[in-house]
Amino acid sequence: MALSCSVAGRESGGGGGGSTVGGSGGSSGGGQTAAAGLLMDGQSPCEDDYESLPTSASLYTHMTAGAVAGILEHTVMYPVDSVKTRMQSLQPDPKAQYRSVFEALRKIVRTEGIWRPLRGINVTVLGAGPAHALYFACYEKMKRTLSDIIQHGGNSHLANGMAGSMATLLHDGVMNPAEVVKQRMQMYNSPHKTVMDCIRTVHRTEGLGAFYRSYTTQLTMNVPFQAIHFITYEFTQEQLNPQRQYNPCSHIISGAVAGAVAAAATTPLDVCKTLLNTQENMVLSSVNISGHLSGLANAFRTVYQLGGIPGYFKGVQARVIYQMPSTAIAWSVYEFFKYILTKRQLKKGAPC
Repeated sequence: MALSCSVAGRESGGGGGGSTVGGSGGSSGGGQTAAAGLLMDGQSPCEDDYESLPTSASLYTHMTAGAVAGILEHTVMYPVDSVKTRMQSLQPDPKAQYRSVFEALRKIVRTEGIWRPLRGINVTVLGAGPAHALYFACYEKMKRTLSDIIQHGGNSHLANGMAGSMATLLHDGVMNPAEVVKQRMQMYNSPHKTVMDCIRTVHRTEGLGAFYRSYTTQLTMNVPFQAIHFITYEFTQEQLNPQRQYNPCSHIISGAVAGAVAAAATTPLDVCKTLLNTQENMVLSSVNISGHLSGLANAFRTVYQLGGIPGYFKGVQARVIYQMPSTAIAWSVYEFFKYILTKRQLKKGAPC
């Protein structure tokens, strides 16, 4: 049964609804049918009761909505992300050992200053905007193309997963260098004072390849993450919002559930990615590694050698706590801006 928390106004009927990040429902022409229905009833698309998002929204709309959603997703919960990075440390400094996320935040603010949990947020903003703009634009295009092939324009879980995996290649290509810098800034007692100092130091001492050392690991993590995320989101949407209306409550709830499930399932890969990004000196020394740790297989062996099976789930609590609201924010903001921008375009095309 659909949630009764959609935007005020009449339902547009039919199975077509707003296109969403993790696989929106309805056929590719559903939104257009809804819009046509409003016009047939003698109503202008300028009126406030237009609820469904056409799946044919412009590239500008997808990229703008995606960029805003990506920036908010990564910044609103950034302090928790900082805690996650520290809690995934395999051999943390005694002063940086935490029992819980909230205890960690209190300790960091008390001992290192109120702004410490936000270190590196500027490089995250610079990376998240273009990364998510490309991600959403690629996803929407590939989802429609693959759905037409696989299910003749209908909603296809396989198409959603494949489109998300393809979009991940673009997203991670832009975001991976920002992740490297961000996580090095987040670590306890980081020697880097500014983002530019970190970039220059890493480039000088480790070379350009250091910014993409964890790229294959990131992809290995994000492809299953996105597949689980999309399938879970789509399934939850089918339960809460089968009409596929613009329904903020269903987007928030479905996004949070999907983010939590995907985050928990892929935590072992995230731990390995963090190790490859940060190159913890104490860890490398303890396992007699000279130089730099590279490769997913080496990271997996190192994590097991130092922490056993539990080592793969270090920081899982922080990762889930971070991902649930982050994913909910991303979905709700993306759908909101798509809704607003699409209505704005329709208004320009019709006499008001």
